Amino acid sequence: MRILITAGPTREYLDPVRYLSNASSGRLGLALAAKAKALGHHVTLILGPVETGEPIHADEVTRVTSAADMFEAVVARFDGCDVFIAAAAVCDYRPVVREQKKIKKVQGRFTLELERTADILLHMSKRRRRQTVVGFCLETDELERRAREKLQVKRLDLVVANSPAAIGAERQDAILLTSHKTQRLTQVTKEELAEQVLETAIALKSHGAA
Repeated sequence: MRILITAGPTREYLDPVRYLSNASSGRLGLALAAKAKALGHHVTLILGPVETGEPIHADEVTRVTSAADMFEAVVARFDGCDVFIAAAAVCDYRPVVREQKKIKKVQGRFTLELERTADILLHMSKRRRRQTVVGFCLETDELERRAREKLQVKRLDLVVANSPAAIGAERQDAILLTSHKTQRLTQVTKEELAEQVLETAIALKSHGAA
């Protein structure tokens, strides 16, 4: 199968030196790519700005910075994939204006106007013809309810849900949700979680769930 994976954070620059981002390490996305490659699948990885420190296992790697960059990279490759796994932590907002020079300090408060970035996962879900689509849900409260809502609203085949405690952790809890099944994983490594996600996604694709 041809598997398309997004991984890591995005950055939305305010000026040449400052940006909005998040704490995603990209480790799970890299683990997904490595496991899929080891299983013999063709892997395309779209990777946000992370320092990997180790070889990246994929047939094609595209480095991106912003949500717009990632959106364009996914759109260009989505039609050719069988499974799309959106593991990247994409910024939901970006500055309306990106200053060309460093913003200087001012007295008192500084107001920053933001606008929404493209919802890559929703767009691909609407675009798909035969692909199995996997999304991720990270929430501080009502995790399972919100993940189930995301599964339904965005018409996904699988949602992987976890809490902020998973960020940077060696082991984590996670919930895998499909329309018919809920699987709870306790204190698994990124590699073990990646294996479970791939196993479920490939089974869904093979059994014609998408």
